[in-house]
Amino acid sequence: MEGLPQIKIRGIEIDMIRKLSTRLIDELTIVTQSPKNDFTLEMIHSTFVLDGEVATSYPFVEIAWFDRGQEIQDQVAQTISKLINEAGCPSVDIMFTILEKPRYYENGEHY
Repeated sequence: MEGLPQIKIRGIEIDMIRKLSTRLIDELTIVTQSPKNDFTLEMIHSTFVLDGEVATSYPFVEIAWFDRGQEIQDQVAQTISKLINEAGCPSVDIMFTILEKPRYYENGEHY
């Protein structure tokens, strides 16, 4: 399933993610038993606003993928959390979006 899982990260400095990226994907390939080229890692640059002022952002990771079951999902969340925590972020939120094969298209064809 080429291009999946899609990992989108915001609220973390790009240099931190660049340093973690190889280890992160290498560990996730083991947990998910997916080839490395199935993953995409995207940094989303965003600005948080509160009460009319620019606010401090917080680390947030979103993973869009085809369902792999609760156990694998938990292991992925734990792996990502561990690496981001070790890099100096004491907290990180992670959200999974489950894609449905009939609703996901590549070149006009659904899975």
